[in-house]
Amino acid sequence: MTVRILIADDHALVRDGLRMNLEAREGFTVVGSAMTGREAVAKTIELAPDVVIMDIAMPELNGIEATRLICEQLPEVKVLVLSMYNSSEHCYRALRSGARGYLLKESAGEEVVTAVSTVMRGRQYFGAGVVNPLEGQGQHQQNSHKSPLESLSRRELEIFQLVVEGKSSSEIAVLLALSSKSVDTYRSRLMQKLGVHNIPSLVSFALQHGITPAR
Repeated sequence: MTVRILIADDHALVRDGLRMNLEAREGFTVVGSAMTGREAVAKTIELAPDVVIMDIAMPELNGIEATRLICEQLPEVKVLVLSMYNSSEHCYRALRSGARGYLLKESAGEEVVTAVSTVMRGRQYFGAGVVNPLEGQGQHQQNSHKSPLESLSRRELEIFQLVVEGKSSSEIAVLLALSSKSVDTYRSRLMQKLGVHNIPSLVSFALQHGITPAR
């Protein structure tokens, strides 16, 4: 059986490198790629791959939220997160969103092949240097991995990312089919929840938590 793979990353060099690495192996084929989280969701629905290799920090919709949408709509698709963030918070958020594995970009290459094969066998995969934040821990310990982002609703997370990427309230309103007033209300509410009082601080928070890629 040939494993059909979709690659979602906003860097062309990463996408091309992963494609070359995977397609050099027998039994793997890359059926498509995506540059944004929204495109990743749309391409997954269109192409129905077996595995999606997902970056976390991507424009328009981050990889965590894209993973959540994919796993809700196509639970048979296995999402493997490939990230530059080696923190229990990011791994915890990825697993909570439905990801089957988590590995670091710095140790990719042969490990990506192993990771894809592992999740296709129905098992989870954690790359070199990555600790499963849910393994062998009680609820109190798991709570320590939680992110302040969990206080936000999905709509607030969407608007958060679009705001820090420089879109105006009117542009966000068109994208999400909301009124500009509603967008402003969501923005004020999410800033209050995060304890952030201005846009530069909000941008810094977003970069720290992998909401949007650094430029």
